[in-house]
Amino acid sequence: MKTFTTCTACVAAALSTFYTAASETSPVRQTLEEIVVTSSRVPTPLRQIGTSVSVVTQVEIERLGYSSLYDVLRTQPGIGVSNQGGPGSITSLRIRGEESYRTRYYLDGIDISDTSSPQNTGRAEHLLSSGIQRVEILRGPQGLMYGSDAGGVVNITTLSPGEGLNGSLSAEAGRYDTQQYAANLNGGNGTVDFSITATDYASDLFNARTSDTDLLDKDGYENTTLHGRFGWNLSDDLRLSLVARDVDGDNEYDECFTVDTFTSSNDCRDEFEQQSWRVAANYQRGRFAHELFYSDNDTSRDNFTENRFAFGAGGNLERSGYLGSFEGGETLKLVYGVDLLSESSDGASGEDRDQQGYYLEYQGGLNDSLYFTAGARYDDNDDFGSHTSFRVSGAYLIPLGVGEMKLRATYGTGFRPPSLFEIDTNSSAFTLPPAQGLELSEEESVGYDLAVSWTDGARLFLEAVYFDQEITDEIFYDFDSFGYLQRSGDTQSEGIELFAQWDVMDAVSLNANYTYTDSQDIAGNQRPRRPEHLANLGLSWRLLAERLVLGVQARLSQDAVNTDGSPLDDYEVLDLNATFHVTDGLEVYGRIENLLDEDYEEVPTYNTSGAAGYIGLRYHFGSGSR
Repeated sequence: MKTFTTCTACVAAALSTFYTAASETSPVRQTLEEIVVTSSRVPTPLRQIGTSVSVVTQVEIERLGYSSLYDVLRTQPGIGVSNQGGPGSITSLRIRGEESYRTRYYLDGIDISDTSSPQNTGRAEHLLSSGIQRVEILRGPQGLMYGSDAGGVVNITTLSPGEGLNGSLSAEAGRYDTQQYAANLNGGNGTVDFSITATDYASDLFNARTSDTDLLDKDGYENTTLHGRFGWNLSDDLRLSLVARDVDGDNEYDECFTVDTFTSSNDCRDEFEQQSWRVAANYQRGRFAHELFYSDNDTSRDNFTENRFAFGAGGNLERSGYLGSFEGGETLKLVYGVDLLSESSDGASGEDRDQQGYYLEYQGGLNDSLYFTAGARYDDNDDFGSHTSFRVSGAYLIPLGVGEMKLRATYGTGFRPPSLFEIDTNSSAFTLPPAQGLELSEEESVGYDLAVSWTDGARLFLEAVYFDQEITDEIFYDFDSFGYLQRSGDTQSEGIELFAQWDVMDAVSLNANYTYTDSQDIAGNQRPRRPEHLANLGLSWRLLAERLVLGVQARLSQDAVNTDGSPLDDYEVLDLNATFHVTDGLEVYGRIENLLDEDYEEVPTYNTSGAAGYIGLRYHFGSGSR
């Protein structure tokens, strides 16, 4: 840690002495001008925000080329990923060392949580990167704007409509008999607009587990995703919109049990289906903006052993509400709203419940240099009563040298009521004492971060963040009683995030991030599968008048432990990618993942991909072609 910190300080010092004029297409300049919506659910310039937000654009998603969105997200600061056997297999995405189910996923405004899963988590393993235009990641407890469970937010936006008629087609093939086809058609005329995307992914992959020594088969994955967006501008002030999505995933895995004799088998398969939609009406007049919305999300999971149905589960999540804002001038803005949540699961007891939330945030500014927010939220849960969450944040901009320094800080709280699955499990006749019949209470979270950043406004951006967050009365699964218990005390995650983005020259860009996480349970022991050291390094080189783009992506993970405290594999993975613009609209692209064929396990006994190459064609047509 000391050596790495010293090297980072040296690099930062060297970079900060570099300055040159900016080009209009500078990625750093674009970062400074970014408008984000995830922090307060309304558009806000990134330079005015005190919270920790990172953004991934369509250009970066396509450059990296990864089929699974979680592989794109793991390139960002503060994010760790554990995958159990390749695409489609159970995947845990942890923000700042917290459990994956404390992260909320929103896709075009739809909460895509699976209420039939143990802790209402989003199913990151079934999110493909194709058709995604933008991702905003909000780190730290975010109970104010997003209610319970929000220990971090991943806000995903799909391809938006353009003027006229536009579209794209792509086809990709590679190792493990992998094939992916995708198509998008979009258009609009100022009154109505639409965007329709279809993606089909299939791969034989590899043997999921090292423990499979009998079949030694390939455990493949298939995913078909259909997504549509439709909008109607009834007037200059009023817009109606509809989003609809259908995901069908089929994953093969190892180590399940037969239906009749309950003996171990490696011929296992699970089918995942999710149908979701959202309708909204937006009205803006003068200083006021209003949105009314309703979304519905149905999920089902069926598991099969040796082609016989073993077990299944399903759930439904409905969200409706109102989001409003008022701009009183440059120094006053109010954001307020109502969130109504209804969730159900088809468990043995047929659990369901409602929750109502009401929130208000004040946003202010002073002299175009000081920005601050303060807000509170009141939630009333059917099973666990009322809770108040709040968040305060501030950002202070200081001219410094040829650029600008930004100081910022955030303090926020949240809570998580026990999931319907956890409650149902503890009431099951198959659960043993002490979990059997144990009534669980809600978890509470609190966290803050402090950050300093500097930019020359042209080619260089540097940031350092310190974060600290705690979970009180954490709920955990007890393998001895086959149920859920609750620890009395605090678990803690603290650490630092370092980030650098440098346009070395007009044709060369470099970005790097490093995260140190010290995550401990109530006894002070390291929490499992949370690397203390995570680092990413990306290099992009644009040649031949930017017709050829070459990229290198390196990832490092060190000092993680398993559930029994034994060390997990340290690993360094190197990926290469390239895109060549043949003609206007036509691209040839390719990538090599795990170029050095690193042999490692993110979760013990679960295999990861060896060196694998992929190549594809992408064609854009219409006014959006490039």
